[in-house]
Amino acid sequence: MARHKAREQTLQMLFEWDLRRRPLDEISRGYYESLLVSEDSVAKPRPDAFAQNLLQGVTGEVTTLDELIARHAENWRIERMPTVDRNVLRIAVYEMLRTDTPAAIVIDEALELARRFAGEESVQFVNGVLDAIRKELPAKLPLAGC
Repeated sequence: MARHKAREQTLQMLFEWDLRRRPLDEISRGYYESLLVSEDSVAKPRPDAFAQNLLQGVTGEVTTLDELIARHAENWRIERMPTVDRNVLRIAVYEMLRTDTPAAIVIDEALELARRFAGEESVQFVNGVLDAIRKELPAKLPLAGC
């Protein structure tokens, strides 16, 4: 599965987790059971490993991610942000910190998620926060293999 689709799935599952704080296995199972089987397929879609890793990683480090986001989201408290924006930011920051995906790609993907699930105001907000975080990262985290 394409990583873009996996990020969409992660965002949808995180949205539910953020609102209900149910166990991740329940959220994941419910999400995949709710997907419609396409006419071309006999079986329901199975959980995507990348989506599951993002979901578990984001929820496992949510406090750290939220602290980093809050430092760069001027005049916004995490709990007051729209749920979609907050979770798009969490996914992107987690990816920038914990995966080998280049920051430019992570930010572009986050903007696409914000555009699809929230709107243009969210795109501008997400872009500003992620750009500020990206500028801070090289000074704090060495590149993989260094």
